[in-house]
Amino acid sequence: MSLDLWIDFFDDLEHVRGRSKNTIMAYRRDLELYGEFVKLKRDIHHFYEFMEKKKLSPRSQARVISSVRTYLKFCESKGMQVPRLDQLRQPKVKVALPKAISVEDFQRLYDNCGVEGNVYRTARNQMTLLMLFGLGCRVSELIDLNLQDFNETDAWLSVLGKGGKQRLVPLTDNLLKELTDYLRQVRPRLVKDDSCQSILINDRGKRPSRVDIWRWLAAWSNKAGFPEPISPHKFRHGCATALLEGGADLRSIQMLLGHSSIQTTQIYTSVTSKKLKSEIDEHHPLSNKDK
Repeated sequence: MSLDLWIDFFDDLEHVRGRSKNTIMAYRRDLELYGEFVKLKRDIHHFYEFMEKKKLSPRSQARVISSVRTYLKFCESKGMQVPRLDQLRQPKVKVALPKAISVEDFQRLYDNCGVEGNVYRTARNQMTLLMLFGLGCRVSELIDLNLQDFNETDAWLSVLGKGGKQRLVPLTDNLLKELTDYLRQVRPRLVKDDSCQSILINDRGKRPSRVDIWRWLAAWSNKAGFPEPISPHKFRHGCATALLEGGADLRSIQMLLGHSSIQTTQIYTSVTSKKLKSEIDEHHPLSNKDK
C-alpha cells in the first residue's frame, strides 16, 4: 500500500488501541479507498466528489472520513505533515432508529425453530434465541462465548466486546435455568471434540460461525412466515427497547450492551418515544383519529 505509515497504523490499531478484527478490516477498506484518491494527486476537499462517484451513501462517507481522519491524526502524531483536517467534515447523516424485535415476534420465531426428530438441535436453537434476546449481545460476542465464561453460582456471563473490553452480563432466573439445563443435558450430545469450549455448538459439533447464526435465523424466519429474515442485531435492539420500556435506566442498559458512550444508548429513547406517540394517537380521547 502506498500510504505512509500503513503498517505502523494498523499495528497501533490492533496492539495499542485493541480494535477488533472486523473494525481493523473496515479501516483497511476505507483507507484503500483513500489510497486510490491519493494517487490522483488532488486536493483533499475533492475527496467528497470522489466518494460520490463511487456511489457511497452519506453514512458510508461518514465512516470513511472518520477512518481517514483517524489515520491522518496518527501520521500527524508521528511528525508528518498532513492535509488540514477541517477540510474533512462529516456529512450530515440521518440517524435511523434501530429496528427491534417485539416480544410477540420473538415468541413466533421461538415456536418455529424446532428440528423435527432432533430434540437436542431444537434445544440448541431455542438456547440461541434466548441468549440473543436475553443478553442483548452482538452475534460475534455470542459465538465467542466459552464454558469458562459462565458463572452459575453468581448467575452471570462474561462477554468479550469490541476492543477486547470485557463485561459481566447478569442472567435472569429463567435464562440461568435454561442455560444450566442446556449445558448439562444438551451440549454434551452435540459437541464432537472435547477440546471445543464453545457454549453453542453447530450441526458439525463445533463452534458456530456468524454464517451459521445468520443461516439459522433465515431458516426459522422463513418457517415462521416472516417476509424477510430476522437479523441478529434486532434481538440486541429488542432487548434494549424492552428494558427501557420496562423502566430500566440508560446507564444500566449501556453497561449491559457494552456501549462506550451513553449517546449510543440514548437512541433507544427515540424508539420508545415513537411508540408512546403511537399509543397516544391510538387511545387518547383528544387524539385526532376519531375526529
